[in-house]
Order: sequence, then C-alpha cells, then structure tokens
Amino acid sequence: MAAWGVLVLCWALAEATPDCPVPCTCRSLPSMGLVVDCQARGLGTLPALPARTRRLLLSNNSLRSVSPGALDHLPQLQTLEVAGNPWHCDCHLTYLRLWLEDRLPEALEDLRCASPDLATGRPLGHLTGFQLGNCGWHVQDTWVYPGVWWDVALGAVAILGLVLLARLLCISTEPWP
Repeated sequence: MAAWGVLVLCWALAEATPDCPVPCTCRSLPSMGLVVDCQARGLGTLPALPARTRRLLLSNNSLRSVSPGALDHLPQLQTLEVAGNPWHCDCHLTYLRLWLEDRLPEALEDLRCASPDLATGRPLGHLTGFQLGNCGWHVQDTWVYPGVWWDVALGAVAILGLVLLARLLCISTEPWP
C-alpha cells in the first residue's frame, strides 16, 4: 500500500511541473490547475505559461509591460499578483489593463506605475486614456471632420429645394390671364 502512495505522489509531482516555466516553480492545486510562482525572479518578460495556470504570482520582478495576447490562453486564471514591478504605464499596458478590467479588476489596484512621470505611483486602473499616451488613435485638430462637408452640401441642396418649392407655390397661386 505504501508503494501505491509513493507512486501517486510521484505522479502528482510529475503532473504538476511538466510545462512549468524554467525560472518559476509550479505546484498542483487540489481543485485542478496550477499555482505558477514567478515572484522575485528578475523577469523582464512573461515566460511561456501553462494553460492550466490558476494562480500566477509575478510580484517583485522587472516587468514593465505585457505583450498583447500573453494571457489569453489562460482561461482558468483566477489570481494574478503583479505588485512590485516597475510598470511603464503607456500604450503597451493597454492590453493588460483591459484584460484585468474584464477578468480580475481588483488586481488593477496592485499594479502601480513606475513611469512615466505623469503616472508614477498611481494605480493603472486610475489612469485615463490620455494619461496612457497616444495609443494609435488620432484626435481631430479642429471641429471640421470629413463628414461635415457632406452635411453642408446636403443642407445647401435642401435649402435650394425649399426656395424652388416656395417659388413654384408663389407662381401657382397667381391668377391665370
């Protein structure tokens, strides 16, 4: 019986770590899934994470941003710890912000910006789009946008039509000779 217990324990350990990222440690959870502990490993980028990751511990690394799509393959992720990283809060964090807003909004309070100056020390969730910088969208410089000219032309045609209709009504109400 003891041999079976050792065999089951060895199987559980082997099952917990086959796809664990090299700088991290992983352990199985009783309710399926993994805890991936990458705390204080000097990470500058996210390692390839197992799809079964349920808890991801990334605190106290050198993470400044997260690549778009980096967390999309983690449907079981329920906990994400990100405090203690020098996050650079600009357009490159837009993906992470939106991902956290949708799935783990409480983690937005733990993600504090280290740069740029406008955002230093502030939680990512408190920043406006303007404070994240110009993320590829363009604000029009004036009130005139391309559709305005179509609106002006349509208005001119409508006024011309009303003037012609009024003139036609005036002519039709005059007595016939």
